Amino acid sequence: MTYFIFAGDMLVMAFMAGLVMWVSLSSSNEYIEESARIPLKDEEFVAREDVDG
Repeated sequence: MTYFIFAGDMLVMAFMAGLVMWVSLSSSNEYIEESARIPLKDEEFVAREDVDG
């Protein structure tokens, strides 16, 4: 049972790593930079969302 859980965890981690590689290779540098800054500027992001909605 432990090996089954471990193998499942490895598959999920491989999927997430592949997803990150795919998104980073298919997106522009500006989009990646903007997405990376969201946690650093979350107050501005929330305020901008409140104005739009």
